[in-house]
Amino acid sequence: MARTTSDIVIDAPAHQVMAVIADFEAYPEWATGMKEVRPLTEGGDGRAETVSFVLDAAPIRDSYVLRYDWHGDHEVSWSLAEPATILRSMDGSYVLEDAGGATRVTYQLAVDVSIPLLGMLKRKAEKVIIDTALRGLKTRVETA
Repeated sequence: MARTTSDIVIDAPAHQVMAVIADFEAYPEWATGMKEVRPLTEGGDGRAETVSFVLDAAPIRDSYVLRYDWHGDHEVSWSLAEPATILRSMDGSYVLEDAGGATRVTYQLAVDVSIPLLGMLKRKAEKVIIDTALRGLKTRVETA
């Protein structure tokens, strides 16, 4: 499955960026379209392993559960735990790299939906999701 990728530089160390990424309950405060986010299970490192989401980002309104795989403060990846109403699959990751006192965050995302979408429209939707998430993450981390 083709992935859409974008990145941004955030003026904070990786551990601060990852702390915001891991704070799922706060997503509705900064992540556009997230109406409710609730961790369901926790991994051995204390971070959420499965998380329930209620998304309302036109044209997609859905509830789904993601399974997370954490690699310290350098990478987190996720995938859809089970098919949802509209989302058939969602695979993504944040990769954090040192950028001389700041952190470069690269977001990759591949989404498959049950409604027919042209490939070009799907990639555009992924790009909007990624860019909106990265801007929200940057603002949240830098103003915290």
